[in-house]
Amino acid sequence: VERGGGRKVDGEQPSSYLPSCPALFPEKMLKKVAVGLCIAGLALDGAHAFAPNSAVTGLSAPGSILNGGRARSHPIRSVSTLRMVEGDRPKVAVVGAGWGGWASAKALRENGCEVILLDGLPDPTGSKPYLTPTGKPFEAGTRGFWKDYPNIEKMMADLDVDITKVLTPFRASSFFSPFGLEATAPVFSDSSLPQLPSPLGQVFATFSNFKRLPVQDRVTMAGLLYAMLDFTRDEKTFEAYDRMTAHELFLRMGLSKRLVDDFIRPTLLVGLFKPPEELSAAVAMELLYYYALAHQDSFDVRWVAEKTIAESIVNPLARSLTEGENPITVMPGCFVNKLTLDDNNKVTGLTYTERGSSDAVSLEGLDACVLSLGAKGMRAVVGGSPEVARRAPELSAAAALGNIDVMSVRIWLDKYVECENPANVLASFPELRGAGGTFFLLDQIQPDQEYLWGGEEPQGTVLACDFYNSGAVATLGDEDVVKLLMEKLVSSAVPAFKGANVVDSYVQRYPGAVTWFSPGSFKSRPPLETSIPNLVCAGDWVRMGEREHGAKGLCQERAYVSGLEAANSLARRGMLEGRAKTHSVIPVREDEQQVQLGRQINSGVMGVLGRVGLASPWVR
Repeated sequence: VERGGGRKVDGEQPSSYLPSCPALFPEKMLKKVAVGLCIAGLALDGAHAFAPNSAVTGLSAPGSILNGGRARSHPIRSVSTLRMVEGDRPKVAVVGAGWGGWASAKALRENGCEVILLDGLPDPTGSKPYLTPTGKPFEAGTRGFWKDYPNIEKMMADLDVDITKVLTPFRASSFFSPFGLEATAPVFSDSSLPQLPSPLGQVFATFSNFKRLPVQDRVTMAGLLYAMLDFTRDEKTFEAYDRMTAHELFLRMGLSKRLVDDFIRPTLLVGLFKPPEELSAAVAMELLYYYALAHQDSFDVRWVAEKTIAESIVNPLARSLTEGENPITVMPGCFVNKLTLDDNNKVTGLTYTERGSSDAVSLEGLDACVLSLGAKGMRAVVGGSPEVARRAPELSAAAALGNIDVMSVRIWLDKYVECENPANVLASFPELRGAGGTFFLLDQIQPDQEYLWGGEEPQGTVLACDFYNSGAVATLGDEDVVKLLMEKLVSSAVPAFKGANVVDSYVQRYPGAVTWFSPGSFKSRPPLETSIPNLVCAGDWVRMGEREHGAKGLCQERAYVSGLEAANSLARRGMLEGRAKTHSVIPVREDEQQVQLGRQINSGVMGVLGRVGLASPWVR
């Protein structure tokens, strides 16, 4: 029976998915439980998750059963597992159930480890949708799946998840300003457009897609081509670009103000969640290159066509890991606040609290630990772990990095509204108050209209709207946010929305939910391998060093691959009691030949100039 609810745990959950109910079991009983059973919890601020440390919907969290729901203060109690002498398995805690956490759990389980995945959400497995107070499904943020997501696609194929059913075909998207349609991002891979070398293909194919931007402004984009060749020349050069703001880089490279304001600024606001003047030039170049310049079809994107990412993709993965031989243990609704180290500078345990309780519980006997956290979650763990802060100063630096606020809104309308493309970006609207904005017509993306309406009779369009860098607009009340969208933003982009009435709406704010890639922040981002040998990090903000993956920035593919590499690192360095199996990682497509040649030439020229004392005129 789950605490607080009096409901039996039925067959919907696999046996190794344990509800947050450790107080139901006396300590003596726990010590007799078989291998693999443990009680634990998490501080979630995981890779690219918009809901750190909380449920993302109107679902009420389970209440504590301790003293009738009142938290008790008492010494830390210990929860541990006994191991069988024969068939001993290394025990690894994975803190955070974002893409990085699930990937680490997958790789560790396949390597024969006992895995405990700790998460703060009521159901990190995606077995049930998050519902609004009126019973309608809700997902925080609308995330796309781009062309170069080979490892996530391989995982889905291995699970027999039908990608053609779960994801849409590649879809075009539109950019709107107060003056109307500014540009359309086409689909390259499914069109008759000739495949040309990058960036010629993009220039040729999109020539007619900019509706208002003059040609003389578009051609200034050529200034970024040199930066594309130069910013990865060597580590020192990359760090120099990282210290510079993207705004300063655009000025030095001669990009026109209108090009930046009408196209690049909104792209960065919805891609990295901050304007150019607050972003690292290096990370901005990574995003622009990976999603737009690497290949002609790099910007091709598709969306979830069936339910949510959690239900359609995460849940099949969770079921595969919690069933069958050597199932992992998933622990929801708890928050990790401390790691304990032994005299050999290794993690041996952690401490957590359960949702709705201040009681501290310890989990001991760990052989390794994976932190799949963002800056906010890292701050909670490192701030409560003075030994970790002392022995791994790089994690203290990561914990000090900033965060960005996000706000998600869903609106159910009384009529269907037609729009050329279901995915749209809002650009240059003063009503955004400095935020980036997107709106999606879910009824044009997902065929199951009844699901979108929570089982009710569908009446019209369902809008999913997201604000990034949302601190200023999030101060508005919920009704004012919905009114702003319907009367000033969405209706300005698509006038047909003026004739639609709101049937239902739901607004959620996520303060500090995602990582801020500020100028100079690269060196402070957590490394894959830390100064504590059996502690590794996963997430889209992690520096992977020699294991760096081609996907950059706030990217689901990069977060997933970082989790695989975190588990692989533990195996390669002997942290798993001799279990050395590593998970395969599929690289993204290689840079095109003309890009490779251009980088070689630039590196040679700059090397010669450097030897005679001439520094780069662009960065320092």
